[in-house]
Amino acid sequence: MGRSPFTLAAAVTAALPGAEVTGARALTAGGDGRFDSAIASLSDGRELAIRVADDDEAATELAAEALALRALTAGARAMLPFRIPEYIGETRVSDGRALVTELLPGFQIEAAHVPAGRGAAESMGAAIAAVHAMPTSVVRGAGLPARSAQETRDEIGRVVDAAASTGRVPARLTVRWREAVADDDLWRFESTVTLGGVQATSFLFVDDADLGPQVSGLVGWHALSVGDPAIDLAWLSAAPEAADDVQAAYARASQRTPDAAIEVRARLLAELEFARWLVHGDSLRRADIVDDAAALLEALADGLHSDDLTVISSRGEGVDSAMDALDSVPASAVAAVDTSMQTDAYNPNELWRDEDLDAPERAEAVDGDDAQNDAAHRAEAAALDTEDLSSLRPSTSDGGGSGISQGEDEGTSPEDEAQRAARAALQRWKSSDSE
Repeated sequence: MGRSPFTLAAAVTAALPGAEVTGARALTAGGDGRFDSAIASLSDGRELAIRVADDDEAATELAAEALALRALTAGARAMLPFRIPEYIGETRVSDGRALVTELLPGFQIEAAHVPAGRGAAESMGAAIAAVHAMPTSVVRGAGLPARSAQETRDEIGRVVDAAASTGRVPARLTVRWREAVADDDLWRFESTVTLGGVQATSFLFVDDADLGPQVSGLVGWHALSVGDPAIDLAWLSAAPEAADDVQAAYARASQRTPDAAIEVRARLLAELEFARWLVHGDSLRRADIVDDAAALLEALADGLHSDDLTVISSRGEGVDSAMDALDSVPASAVAAVDTSMQTDAYNPNELWRDEDLDAPERAEAVDGDDAQNDAAHRAEAAALDTEDLSSLRPSTSDGGGSGISQGEDEGTSPEDEAQRAARAALQRWKSSDSE
């Protein structure tokens, strides 16, 4: 943390005039380090979280979350069976944007540790369904993003084409993804309110003596939008034990027309995180990112049991989930990649927005239309938030980084390490609600 908790806590009074701060402590949740964060205790017993952005991308994220939290009125919050952080105010700390919100109590469970059965898994499924049941007017009225099924489909198609154009995507995956985009049955869904990609760590739990862990709060609202509900289920690829129960609870609690393809789209979106990472690296001309993403894609392709992503398929019939598919990834597929690089994090939702492209302005010095478009594309991607997937691969350096280190336990085989790395790569590890 660059700023002390006491410095940050003192800034709370600027966002909440009249507040009397009686204490401060660090706010840590294993985040991506893009925010300085602290908890301020007030004389009235409340505890507030303050986060300060360390760069322009983080500041944009804080602004988006502030807008989303303000859009969630008392009436909207009353529709949900859990709490949402209250927006308290905004200020600046030095030259950084700061957001102050209510601190919600509760504990978190990482995706791989969410147990099957009653309790956490079922509560998470019901919580996601409650978000998706909210009226879309809550989002549209605040001017937040909204995409139709066709717009979502078109965007996915652009991601697949851009990744394939790099020449680093295995043909098997390109065929698999393009067939999914072309499958009309896959894209007959009703757009809903979504969090834009929920994380396992977005859920806060309290322990119920009879029911087990129950969702008591939900954080991470910066990507609030109207779109494909499958995006909030893509994280289940990293929760193999709980995936079926979360899906079943979601289906039971859903108030919408049954969506037979939602699980398939969720798997597709999880796989496409690799493609987005590849396109991002190619746009920045970062050979290290491109090589890392290409190795992840090779591992995924080698582990898949089927080339299909169809509505009639299921985990046990023809199309295994991405997590099950990666069980057969050989150690050699992932062990040779050096992941000691450091990159910024990216926001996958912002990679493909037609209105963002402005080739004439970004490529004035380049001759020819093709060169102009290429320069604009690379300049646009370079300016985006990036989610560093390299940390999800086995680390080959001696620096003791945040990735999964090879040979960490004497009893762990290289094959197990390869599977762990490939499984971890499917999860969006960057929780924007931690510092």
